[in-house]
Amino acid sequence: MEISPMELSKLGLDPWFQEQAVELCQPEQRIARVTAVDRGWYVVRNEEGEVPARATGRFLNATGSTMDMPCVGDWVCVHYDSADSASIHTVLPRKSFLHRKSAGKNIEYQMIAANIDVAFIVQSCHYDFNVARLERYLVMAKEGHVEPLLVLTKTDLVSTDELEQLILQIRRGGISTRIIGLSNVTGSGLDQIKGLMGPGKTYCLLGSSGVGKSTLINRLTGQDTLKTRTVSDSGEGRHTTVRRQLVVLDQGAMFVDTPGMREFGLFGASEGIGECFDDILELSLSCRFTNCSHTNEPGCAVVQAIAGGKLQSEHYGNYVKLKKESELNETAYTEKRKKAKTGGKVGQSAIKKSNKQK
Repeated sequence: MEISPMELSKLGLDPWFQEQAVELCQPEQRIARVTAVDRGWYVVRNEEGEVPARATGRFLNATGSTMDMPCVGDWVCVHYDSADSASIHTVLPRKSFLHRKSAGKNIEYQMIAANIDVAFIVQSCHYDFNVARLERYLVMAKEGHVEPLLVLTKTDLVSTDELEQLILQIRRGGISTRIIGLSNVTGSGLDQIKGLMGPGKTYCLLGSSGVGKSTLINRLTGQDTLKTRTVSDSGEGRHTTVRRQLVVLDQGAMFVDTPGMREFGLFGASEGIGECFDDILELSLSCRFTNCSHTNEPGCAVVQAIAGGKLQSEHYGNYVKLKKESELNETAYTEKRKKAKTGGKVGQSAIKKSNKQK
């Protein structure tokens, strides 16, 4: 396998990924990064440019979970079938990831992006602001070992005092993550974001539809890289991003834009919940009983903190909600996997029995 670290380093390749590629890619394969995903089709990029790609049938048959499928930001082993097409054979291990529960009743992982250095969690000051939703995004980032940063957009639609009150709500909710106020109209806050971005690093934009994610990327690139639509009279943006894609900026940083999330479920997020609500976990260590439910037990440090105004009841309520949601979804997912394995064994047994009768 041939690797050009000097060129691919601009796409985020480092010695760790190089070692994985040497071990996992075949001699006739090359390493590339997934820059777009759209309904089973992929776009991969190496030092020579981008081409469309499909996962091989062998790879798909060996894939045990949707988490193992290629997603934007992944490094993959590919075979270039021609000058303008490639086939994906292997997904290299990930350093970090962002995933959620798939939309609807189906209990399955949906990968959003991989190998992300910083996630910009974007909310609008005007109509989209919600501290509980911010905590949900923070859990996702912490669970996937991605550094979070909060961006409050449309600051031109609120006063300075109103913006300070929104930030105060976030801090009272126990969130200490750095916050940047941004106006895509006036450009305020744009230099702060640019100053944080480094060459070879990958950033992801997370948020609801119409909060200004695509407009932000267009401001950073200085061109209409991604389509946007005019905001409504209420100031609410109109979402246009329909696929996840990685955009390389002139200064060498990379941005992953994602479609807005109307439904955002968690599961398998115990580590992220623990990190985001470490204040509650710390308090629980002082409870009189180790199995305290933090409801009406005597000597409950959590209940005392809420009563004394040291812990917001909304913050604790969201912790309980997210923890329960994650555990229920994880249990349902485990049961689903068990049934699938049992069904597969029964099917194989029936086939063997039928063959013997023949």
